[in-house]
Amino acid sequence: MFILHALRISGAMGWEILWPLILGFSLSAAIQAVVSHRQMSNLLPDDSPKTLIKAGLLGAASSSCSYAAVALARSIFRKGGNFTAAMTFQMASTNLVVELGIIMLLLLGWQFTAAEFIGGPIMIAVLAFLFHRFLTKRLVNEASIQANKGLNGRMEGHAAMDDMAIQGKANIFKKLASSEGITATSHFFVMDWASIWTDVVVGLLIAGALTAWVPTAFWQAFFFVHHPLFATIWGPLVGPIIAIISFVCSIGNVPLAAVLWNSGISFGGVISFIFADLLIIPILAIYKKYYGLRMSAFLLATFYLAMVVAGYAIEGLFALLNITPETRNATVLSPHISLNYTAVLNVLFIAIAGVLVWRFMTTGGPMMLKMMRQPGNIHSHHH
Repeated sequence: MFILHALRISGAMGWEILWPLILGFSLSAAIQAVVSHRQMSNLLPDDSPKTLIKAGLLGAASSSCSYAAVALARSIFRKGGNFTAAMTFQMASTNLVVELGIIMLLLLGWQFTAAEFIGGPIMIAVLAFLFHRFLTKRLVNEASIQANKGLNGRMEGHAAMDDMAIQGKANIFKKLASSEGITATSHFFVMDWASIWTDVVVGLLIAGALTAWVPTAFWQAFFFVHHPLFATIWGPLVGPIIAIISFVCSIGNVPLAAVLWNSGISFGGVISFIFADLLIIPILAIYKKYYGLRMSAFLLATFYLAMVVAGYAIEGLFALLNITPETRNATVLSPHISLNYTAVLNVLFIAIAGVLVWRFMTTGGPMMLKMMRQPGNIHSHHH
């Protein structure tokens, strides 16, 4: 019964976030279909504020799972993009995306969505300052040498899909409406889903299990619920650490964030936890493979500090504006599915997804999916 109860909660949360996922990945696929990674690299030649703003906007428009975002950032770096700009792109592509905002709105509430899109730029600004102050040319050169070895991490095929982007100077909407545009959009859509579905499922299962099995008293003690001041200090510090050891990244950690919020973690702690999807242990191992041990340690330290500072900034700003959420009733404790607007939207977007999957299946998509972890083969296939 305990297992069944946890699975029911996981299933209900999955149903709640289904249509935002499809919407977000459809928009992301359309953007990726008209803007190649090489074009992004050309737009990110330095670490000036203007360039970092571009990197953030491109990342937000090119949403992807954490593994794919890391692979894309290395691809941009190897093609001539500035390292700081590539890391900014990577941050934005998992933390400033539309599907994440919608899911947070549905599960957690509007304050969390606002905090995500306010805190994200704060985190990137702190990271840019830390890079400017402490990142040396020698360390970047070492990272470049290691990156150019081309060692595989995960989702390499996703980063090598540049040939799918539509070339030419035609109007963007005409590109997307063309047969080539629809095909490219369908391929990016399915590839994005292939890259993230395991993280979403694992995140939902962990959230369901924690909700069903872990006593509320444990969480309240761990988050110092009865000591408000210390809880405010503790939350942003421990949030990223929980994320690091949870092995759940990208959108998959939002259901877990809902569980943590209901269980007593501070508002800033939730935000720093969600930001830390790029610090989970498997991704830290990929950083070492991509950029070397010294750079991976540098990324761990600077990312963590930027996420903690952003969590404190959000905590303070929202308290000053008196808009910090007071009730802990995130959508996570209702293990049932109802006939409501969510059901209607899910049916509509499942139909849209079905059309895109059909297009993918009939235009050589399965072969690409098979070779997704073999970027060299994907490149040859498209040529």
